[in-house]
Amino acid sequence: MLVNATNMLLKARDGHYAVGQFNINNLEWTKSVLLTAQEMNSPVILGVSEGAGKYMTGFKTVAAMVKAMDESLGITVPVALHLDHGTYEGAKACVAAGFTSIMFDGSHYAIDENVAKTTELVALAHDHGLSIEAEVGSIGGEEDGVIGMGEVADPAKIASLGIDFLAAGIGNIHGKYPANWKGLDFVALDKIHNATDNIPLVLHGGTGIPDEMIKKAISLGVSKINVNTECQLSFADATRKYIEAGKDLEGKGFDPRKLLAPGAEAIKATVREKIELFGSANKA
Repeated sequence: MLVNATNMLLKARDGHYAVGQFNINNLEWTKSVLLTAQEMNSPVILGVSEGAGKYMTGFKTVAAMVKAMDESLGITVPVALHLDHGTYEGAKACVAAGFTSIMFDGSHYAIDENVAKTTELVALAHDHGLSIEAEVGSIGGEEDGVIGMGEVADPAKIASLGIDFLAAGIGNIHGKYPANWKGLDFVALDKIHNATDNIPLVLHGGTGIPDEMIKKAISLGVSKINVNTECQLSFADATRKYIEAGKDLEGKGFDPRKLLAPGAEAIKATVREKIELFGSANKA
């Protein structure tokens, strides 16, 4: 059931759990996430980066695929189709394409320009019934060419923009975490939570954060946690094992439906594990 993400995240905030955003890259990714969310009776957010959208031949293709798959699989849990780290132009394109939620990442702009662009996109999204996420501070690491140094967000710079949820940089990083990572800044997270009128908060870079930190972040207002790299690693590991075992050479093991099946099952296992950790099972 395709919806925007506002209500599911308000329920998560009030229920002290988090909804997982699992980034999708193709049909296998999408199908695995949807089936697992349905199995776990969990709300879910399908994240689409601009690079992944381009890879799948455009946002209209992605929206059409997700809508058709949601219907054909008989998905009844709430599902939001969400642009991840969108540009100003990309956010507008996803509104037109039929997404149900967008993120505008204006963290690389000066705060005044970030606020102006965010305010415009909030009005556009809400006019079309979409939810919208914005970012203050920056998320460390690199995603689709967007590089952040992991700057901690300054609560004083967070205005009442009318956004539905907020991505806050609290030392989190996209991709694998380095051995010398200092961990999440919970003091900053608590300040942001108190300074933003209880807006649901988003934790990007969910792969590799210790479980106890995840649980503490949820207790401090994090209602949405993004997972991408961990699904990619699970998929790659399962596919590698299948090929190294020579399964692709047995019978018609080279058939892409068989070749990609172990990776798809590995994604399901990762999503299942995260839904349990985030506490969203049976919360649909």
